[in-house]
Amino acid sequence: MSSITFRTLVLSTALLTSGFSLSALAQESDYSAKDLNEQLVMSTLWMQASAEYKALSYQAFNLAKMQFDQYVSQHKGSKKIAVIVDADETVIDNSGYQAWLIGKDFGYSSKTWGEWMDAAKAKAMPGATDFLSYVASNGAEVFYITNRKASGLEGTRKNLIALGFPNVDDAHLMLRETTSNKEPRRDAVAKHYDIALLMGDNLNDFSNDFRTKSLAESNAAVEKNKALFGTTFIMLPNPAYGDWEGKVYDGNWGASAAEKDQMRKSKLKVWQPAK
Repeated sequence: MSSITFRTLVLSTALLTSGFSLSALAQESDYSAKDLNEQLVMSTLWMQASAEYKALSYQAFNLAKMQFDQYVSQHKGSKKIAVIVDADETVIDNSGYQAWLIGKDFGYSSKTWGEWMDAAKAKAMPGATDFLSYVASNGAEVFYITNRKASGLEGTRKNLIALGFPNVDDAHLMLRETTSNKEPRRDAVAKHYDIALLMGDNLNDFSNDFRTKSLAESNAAVEKNKALFGTTFIMLPNPAYGDWEGKVYDGNWGASAAEKDQMRKSKLKVWQPAK
Protein backbone atom coordinates (compact mmCIF):
# COMPACT_ATOMS: atom_id res chain seq x y z
CA MET A 1 0.00 0.00 0.00
CA SER A 2 1.42 3.38 -0.97
CA SER A 3 1.86 6.14 1.63
CA ILE A 4 -0.76 8.28 -0.15
CA THR A 5 -3.32 5.46 -0.11
CA PHE A 6 -2.54 4.76 3.55
CA ARG A 7 -3.02 8.43 4.50
CA THR A 8 -6.32 8.51 2.58
CA LEU A 9 -7.49 5.40 4.44
CA VAL A 10 -6.54 6.88 7.80
CA LEU A 11 -8.32 10.18 7.00
CA SER A 12 -11.43 8.35 5.80
CA THR A 13 -11.52 6.21 8.95
CA ALA A 14 -11.09 9.26 11.19
CA LEU A 15 -13.92 11.10 9.46
CA LEU A 16 -16.26 8.13 9.64
CA THR A 17 -15.57 7.47 13.32
CA SER A 18 -16.12 11.14 14.16
CA GLY A 19 -19.58 11.18 12.61
CA PHE A 20 -18.83 12.45 9.09
CA SER A 21 -19.70 10.56 5.93
CA LEU A 22 -17.57 10.66 2.82
CA SER A 23 -20.64 11.46 0.74
CA ALA A 24 -21.42 14.47 2.96
CA LEU A 25 -17.82 15.63 2.72
CA ALA A 26 -17.87 15.29 -1.06
CA GLN A 27 -21.20 17.12 -1.23
CA GLU A 28 -19.81 20.05 0.78
CA SER A 29 -16.62 20.27 -1.27
CA ASP A 30 -18.66 20.20 -4.48
CA TYR A 31 -20.94 23.05 -3.36
CA SER A 32 -19.69 26.16 -5.14
CA ALA A 33 -20.26 29.89 -5.30
CA LYS A 34 -22.28 29.20 -8.43
CA ASP A 35 -24.61 26.99 -6.37
CA LEU A 36 -24.94 29.67 -3.69
CA ASN A 37 -25.68 32.33 -6.31
CA GLU A 38 -28.75 30.34 -7.34
CA GLN A 39 -30.30 31.56 -4.09
CA LEU A 40 -30.33 35.06 -5.63
CA VAL A 41 -32.87 34.06 -8.26
CA MET A 42 -36.10 34.64 -6.34
CA SER A 43 -35.09 37.87 -4.59
CA THR A 44 -33.66 39.36 -7.79
CA LEU A 45 -36.63 38.23 -9.86
CA TRP A 46 -38.99 39.80 -7.32
CA MET A 47 -37.08 43.08 -7.45
CA GLN A 48 -37.06 43.19 -11.25
CA ALA A 49 -40.39 41.64 -12.21
CA SER A 50 -42.95 42.08 -9.46
CA ALA A 51 -45.35 45.00 -9.33
CA GLU A 52 -45.29 44.59 -5.54
CA TYR A 53 -41.66 45.71 -5.33
CA LYS A 54 -42.45 48.78 -7.39
CA ALA A 55 -45.50 49.49 -5.20
CA LEU A 56 -43.42 49.31 -2.02
CA SER A 57 -40.91 51.76 -3.47
CA TYR A 58 -43.66 54.22 -4.43
CA GLN A 59 -45.20 53.75 -0.99
CA ALA A 60 -41.89 54.64 0.71
CA PHE A 61 -41.43 57.83 -1.33
CA ASN A 62 -45.09 58.84 -0.96
CA LEU A 63 -44.70 58.47 2.80
CA ALA A 64 -41.41 60.38 2.68
CA LYS A 65 -43.15 63.28 0.89
CA MET A 66 -45.90 63.39 3.52
CA GLN A 67 -43.36 63.42 6.36
CA PHE A 68 -41.21 66.00 4.58
CA ASP A 69 -44.17 68.33 4.07
CA GLN A 70 -45.15 67.97 7.72
CA TYR A 71 -41.59 68.69 8.86
CA VAL A 72 -41.35 71.78 6.65
CA SER A 73 -44.70 73.13 7.88
CA GLN A 74 -43.55 72.85 11.52
CA HIS A 75 -39.93 73.88 11.06
CA LYS A 76 -38.87 76.74 13.34
CA GLY A 77 -35.07 76.52 13.18
CA SER A 78 -32.64 78.87 11.48
CA LYS A 79 -30.80 76.09 9.66
CA LYS A 80 -31.72 74.90 6.19
CA ILE A 81 -33.53 71.58 5.91
CA ALA A 82 -31.84 68.45 4.59
CA VAL A 83 -32.93 64.97 3.60
CA ILE A 84 -30.31 62.19 3.86
CA VAL A 85 -30.55 59.19 1.57
CA ASP A 86 -28.45 56.12 0.99
CA ALA A 87 -27.72 55.32 -2.65
CA ASP A 88 -27.81 51.59 -3.39
CA GLU A 89 -31.28 50.01 -3.19
CA THR A 90 -32.57 53.29 -1.75
CA VAL A 91 -32.55 55.71 -4.68
CA ILE A 92 -30.83 53.50 -7.28
CA ASP A 93 -31.50 49.89 -8.22
CA ASN A 94 -28.50 47.57 -8.60
CA SER A 95 -30.44 44.38 -9.26
CA GLY A 96 -28.74 44.14 -12.66
CA TYR A 97 -25.45 43.40 -10.88
CA GLN A 98 -27.13 40.78 -8.68
CA ALA A 99 -28.70 39.17 -11.76
CA TRP A 100 -25.29 39.08 -13.46
CA LEU A 101 -23.85 37.06 -10.55
CA ILE A 102 -26.38 34.27 -11.11
CA GLY A 103 -24.70 31.47 -13.03
CA LYS A 104 -21.21 32.72 -12.14
CA ASP A 105 -18.84 30.70 -9.94
CA PHE A 106 -17.88 33.70 -7.82
CA GLY A 107 -19.64 36.18 -5.56
CA TYR A 108 -19.48 39.92 -4.99
CA SER A 109 -16.02 41.42 -5.28
CA SER A 110 -14.61 44.94 -5.16
CA LYS A 111 -13.30 44.47 -8.71
CA THR A 112 -16.61 43.55 -10.36
CA TRP A 113 -18.55 46.03 -8.20
CA GLY A 114 -16.12 48.73 -9.29
CA GLU A 115 -16.81 47.85 -12.91
CA TRP A 116 -20.55 48.08 -12.22
CA MET A 117 -20.19 51.51 -10.60
CA ASP A 118 -18.03 52.78 -13.46
CA ALA A 119 -20.63 51.56 -15.99
CA ALA A 120 -23.19 53.90 -14.35
CA LYS A 121 -26.08 51.65 -15.40
CA ALA A 122 -28.13 51.51 -12.19
CA LYS A 123 -31.75 52.57 -12.61
CA ALA A 124 -33.68 54.92 -10.33
CA MET A 125 -35.87 53.37 -7.68
CA PRO A 126 -39.54 54.00 -8.52
CA GLY A 127 -40.53 57.36 -7.07
CA ALA A 128 -37.00 58.39 -6.08
CA THR A 129 -36.31 61.02 -8.73
CA ASP A 130 -39.68 62.72 -8.26
CA PHE A 131 -39.32 62.84 -4.48
CA LEU A 132 -35.76 64.15 -4.36
CA SER A 133 -36.56 66.74 -7.02
CA TYR A 134 -39.54 67.81 -4.91
CA VAL A 135 -37.28 68.19 -1.87
CA ALA A 136 -34.85 70.40 -3.81
CA SER A 137 -37.63 72.47 -5.38
CA ASN A 138 -38.94 73.26 -1.90
CA GLY A 139 -35.70 74.77 -0.69
CA ALA A 140 -34.20 71.77 1.08
CA GLU A 141 -31.04 69.89 0.12
CA VAL A 142 -30.36 66.22 -0.49
CA PHE A 143 -27.26 64.46 0.87
CA TYR A 144 -26.24 61.08 -0.48
CA ILE A 145 -24.44 59.20 2.30
CA THR A 146 -23.34 55.94 0.73
CA ASN A 147 -20.78 53.28 1.55
CA ARG A 148 -19.66 53.09 -2.03
CA LYS A 149 -15.90 53.60 -1.88
CA ALA A 150 -14.42 56.91 -2.99
CA SER A 151 -12.92 55.11 -6.00
CA GLY A 152 -16.47 54.89 -7.37
CA LEU A 153 -17.13 58.61 -7.13
CA GLU A 154 -17.10 59.49 -10.82
CA GLY A 155 -19.25 56.54 -11.89
CA THR A 156 -21.70 57.26 -9.08
CA ARG A 157 -21.84 60.94 -9.96
CA LYS A 158 -22.40 60.15 -13.64
CA ASN A 159 -25.17 57.67 -12.79
CA LEU A 160 -27.05 60.00 -10.43
CA ILE A 161 -26.85 62.95 -12.82
CA ALA A 162 -28.10 60.83 -15.72
CA LEU A 163 -31.12 59.82 -13.62
CA GLY A 164 -31.98 63.45 -12.90
CA PHE A 165 -31.22 63.57 -9.18
CA PRO A 166 -30.53 66.99 -7.58
CA ASN A 167 -27.53 68.17 -5.54
CA VAL A 168 -25.09 65.74 -7.15
CA ASP A 169 -21.86 67.55 -6.28
CA ASP A 170 -18.85 67.15 -4.02
CA ALA A 171 -20.60 68.75 -1.06
CA HIS A 172 -23.63 66.47 -1.16
CA LEU A 173 -22.21 63.20 -2.47
CA MET A 174 -20.62 61.62 0.62
CA LEU A 175 -18.94 58.30 -0.18
CA ARG A 176 -16.97 56.11 2.20
CA GLU A 177 -13.39 57.22 2.71
CA THR A 178 -12.04 55.91 6.02
CA THR A 179 -14.92 54.08 7.70
CA SER A 180 -18.19 52.34 6.88
CA ASN A 181 -19.73 54.03 9.92
CA LYS A 182 -22.07 56.67 8.53
CA GLU A 183 -22.56 58.51 11.82
CA PRO A 184 -19.64 60.95 11.32
CA ARG A 185 -21.04 61.91 7.92
CA ARG A 186 -24.55 62.31 9.33
CA ASP A 187 -23.13 64.44 12.14
CA ALA A 188 -21.31 66.63 9.60
CA VAL A 189 -24.61 67.34 7.84
CA ALA A 190 -26.40 67.96 11.14
CA LYS A 191 -23.93 70.72 12.06
CA HIS A 192 -25.32 72.95 9.34
CA TYR A 193 -28.76 71.51 8.55
CA ASP A 194 -31.88 70.30 10.29
CA ILE A 195 -32.48 66.77 9.06
CA ALA A 196 -36.10 66.16 8.11
CA LEU A 197 -35.74 62.44 7.48
CA LEU A 198 -33.37 59.65 6.50
CA MET A 199 -33.99 56.97 3.88
CA GLY A 200 -32.20 53.66 3.48
CA ASP A 201 -32.44 49.93 2.86
CA ASN A 202 -30.07 49.02 5.70
CA LEU A 203 -30.55 49.79 9.38
CA ASN A 204 -27.07 51.32 9.56
CA ASP A 205 -28.35 54.04 7.21
CA PHE A 206 -30.27 55.54 10.13
CA SER A 207 -28.41 55.45 13.43
CA ASN A 208 -25.51 53.87 15.29
CA ASP A 209 -28.13 52.17 17.45
CA PHE A 210 -28.19 49.62 14.65
CA ARG A 211 -24.44 48.92 14.50
CA THR A 212 -24.96 45.58 16.18
CA LYS A 213 -23.18 42.24 15.99
CA SER A 214 -26.09 39.81 16.01
CA LEU A 215 -29.55 39.38 14.57
CA ALA A 216 -31.00 39.41 18.08
CA GLU A 217 -29.36 42.76 18.85
CA SER A 218 -30.63 44.21 15.55
CA ASN A 219 -34.17 43.12 16.33
CA ALA A 220 -33.92 44.65 19.81
CA ALA A 221 -32.67 47.93 18.30
CA VAL A 222 -35.64 48.00 15.92
CA GLU A 223 -38.03 47.51 18.85
CA LYS A 224 -36.32 50.36 20.71
CA ASN A 225 -36.66 52.72 17.72
CA LYS A 226 -39.96 51.46 16.30
CA ALA A 227 -41.70 54.86 16.61
CA LEU A 228 -39.17 56.40 14.19
CA PHE A 229 -39.93 54.08 11.27
CA GLY A 230 -42.33 55.79 8.90
CA THR A 231 -41.71 59.14 10.59
CA THR A 232 -37.99 60.00 10.65
CA PHE A 233 -36.68 56.74 9.20
CA ILE A 234 -38.06 55.54 5.84
CA MET A 235 -37.02 51.99 4.94
CA LEU A 236 -36.80 50.63 1.38
CA PRO A 237 -37.11 46.88 0.65
CA ASN A 238 -33.93 44.95 -0.19
CA PRO A 239 -34.18 41.14 0.02
CA ALA A 240 -30.95 40.54 -1.93
CA TYR A 241 -28.14 41.62 0.40
CA GLY A 242 -27.24 43.73 3.43
CA ASP A 243 -25.44 43.87 6.76
CA TRP A 244 -28.00 41.43 8.16
CA GLU A 245 -26.43 38.68 6.04
CA GLY A 246 -23.10 39.03 7.85
CA LYS A 247 -24.91 38.48 11.14
CA VAL A 248 -26.29 35.21 9.77
CA TYR A 249 -22.63 34.18 9.34
CA ASP A 250 -21.61 35.53 12.78
CA GLY A 251 -19.36 37.97 10.93
CA ASN A 252 -17.53 35.26 8.98
CA TRP A 253 -17.89 36.62 5.45
CA GLY A 254 -15.00 34.37 4.42
CA ALA A 255 -16.95 31.17 5.06
CA SER A 256 -17.17 28.72 2.18
CA ALA A 257 -20.21 28.61 -0.10
CA ALA A 258 -21.32 25.36 1.55
CA GLU A 259 -20.94 26.86 5.03
CA LYS A 260 -22.93 29.95 4.05
CA ASP A 261 -25.67 27.76 2.62
CA GLN A 262 -25.84 25.78 5.87
CA MET A 263 -25.82 28.90 8.06
CA ARG A 264 -28.57 30.53 6.01
CA LYS A 265 -30.79 27.47 6.26
CA SER A 266 -30.08 27.03 9.97
CA LYS A 267 -31.78 30.38 10.63
CA LEU A 268 -35.04 29.33 8.97
CA LYS A 269 -38.00 28.70 11.25
CA VAL A 270 -39.37 25.49 9.79
CA TRP A 271 -42.92 24.19 10.14
CA GLN A 272 -43.27 20.47 10.75
CA PRO A 273 -46.53 18.72 9.85
CA ALA A 274 -48.16 16.58 12.52
CA LYS A 275 -47.15 12.93 12.33
